[in-house]
Amino acid sequence: MRNILRELCETNGASGRETAVRDRIIELIRDHCDYRVDALGNIIAFKKGEKAPEKRIMVDAHMDEVGFIATYITESGLINFATVGGINTECILSQRVVFENGTVGVIGGKPTHLLSAEAKKKLPEVDSLYIDIGARDRAEAERYVSLGDTAVFCSPYTEQGDIITARAIDDRAGCAALIKLLREDSVYDFYATFSVQEEVGTRGAATAAFAVAPDFCLCLEATTACDIEGAEGAKNVCFLNCGPIISFMDRGTLYDRELFNAANASAIPHQIKTAVAGGNNSAAIHKSRDGVRTLAISTPCRYLHSASCMSSYSDIEGAYALAKEMISVIGGMSDD
Repeated sequence: MRNILRELCETNGASGRETAVRDRIIELIRDHCDYRVDALGNIIAFKKGEKAPEKRIMVDAHMDEVGFIATYITESGLINFATVGGINTECILSQRVVFENGTVGVIGGKPTHLLSAEAKKKLPEVDSLYIDIGARDRAEAERYVSLGDTAVFCSPYTEQGDIITARAIDDRAGCAALIKLLREDSVYDFYATFSVQEEVGTRGAATAAFAVAPDFCLCLEATTACDIEGAEGAKNVCFLNCGPIISFMDRGTLYDRELFNAANASAIPHQIKTAVAGGNNSAAIHKSRDGVRTLAISTPCRYLHSASCMSSYSDIEGAYALAKEMISVIGGMSDD
């Protein structure tokens, strides 16, 4: 799974531009399941297990990552942009980005010696920043970048023992775990959805869930770990190297209590998220059709939505293991 995670994290795939990620995932799963791609770009796969469960099970992970979209090119060849998904301004200043065609640029703004004393005390507005690809003028810039082109952070994938630092761990970690589930034998049948456009509002998951019509869903995600200096108690939210996270509630979902209790009873090391914050595809999935019983299983990640997300590989393995166990738990449920 390590090699798959590296490949996925190094593949460009901002929301709405998931093609390269989708193509690689299809190569990895095509011999292990049936699949199709819907009109929005979601992969909807079916894994045949040893048994057919009484209730339909879906496991979801989103393919997209946060990024930037070109909105205007100035006469001097600088590229104005909007963020795609939630990115804090402090995470983008002076960062390198790479467009889908391989063009690399740097996010810049007014240099410090031109700022007033008051302006130096606060972060600039995103609309005052630009992407500089080194073009001499608009005509040269337009040879490399067109309006509507997207870019993502340009940062290396690194491993130091169990620790992985890379962009897009949210949610390529979930994708890697779901790929592993599909490539192995399963006790029960289940559907797998690799969804698009989560970072801009859970849009892909809404259509995927409507198509699959599941009774239960597991969302494989990444969530913010605040186990850093200056945070303590509930404000840590979760910790690296302590296992995957289960949530009882976030800003989009109140999770199914029976599924939460079953996951919490697992012998697989795990944590409970200690903040009602954030959200994921569960927000759309649990409201699909006449309702879906949902649980999120998340990988703890420091510096989420930045060029240098940090996670523990053992936590990602734990998320895979807990999801595998929960498929069996759900598959064994009945209406009796």
